[in-house]
Amino acid sequence: MTKQNLIYEGKAKKIWSTEDDALYISEFKDELTAFNGEKKAVEEGKGALNNKISAQLFDYLNNKGISTHFIKMLDDNHMLHKKAEVIKIEVIVRNIATGSLSRNLGITDGTILPFTLVEFDYKNDALGDPKLNDQHCLILNLVRDTSELEYIRYIARKINVLLKEFYAKLNLTLVDFKLEFGRDANDNIVLIDELSPDNFRLWDSSTGEKMDKDRFRQGLGGLKVAYEEVLNRILGANK
Repeated sequence: MTKQNLIYEGKAKKIWSTEDDALYISEFKDELTAFNGEKKAVEEGKGALNNKISAQLFDYLNNKGISTHFIKMLDDNHMLHKKAEVIKIEVIVRNIATGSLSRNLGITDGTILPFTLVEFDYKNDALGDPKLNDQHCLILNLVRDTSELEYIRYIARKINVLLKEFYAKLNLTLVDFKLEFGRDANDNIVLIDELSPDNFRLWDSSTGEKMDKDRFRQGLGGLKVAYEEVLNRILGANK
């Protein structure tokens, strides 16, 4: 399977068509962005780490009955997956208050939430990815009806339970994360995009050390080392 035409280029990936109309290839980039693209950098090897971590997690979720677009990892920087029509909703799942939730609502950083919070953001860089409620989603024709939103919430919470348990075994705390969904060739809603420390907040459960892109956002350094540690813990658990 080889790359044909560039379909889309985002901040972290390029999406390519293939010889098969039903399959795409994602190419993971080394670029880093934060604050809606205002902060930028390049971290050599970051794309390969995200691809490898994502492949492990997609495979895990597939085996747990979660429908995803993932087929297989082709090489360090390339993943083969099913073609899907992107639903332009970023699904934010939060277990612990931090980041924008703490800033916007005044909840003390590190507060464990009384229940899993699922939020929707509009996947639109030009508008700064604003918050959405159900009515916004319908007005913008992002989904067909509210039952699809309820399904997305249900699946997001199910994924959260699975990944919290998965990471707990690695001595990592799943703080919050972003998911994206799309429609496959059979019009089913499936999990797409990536599952990496670019989109996940992970804290070492013993030390509280941040093992995710907050190391870049907050100028802490050591991002590649943290991502490598996450991957090594995953691979070690799978031996």
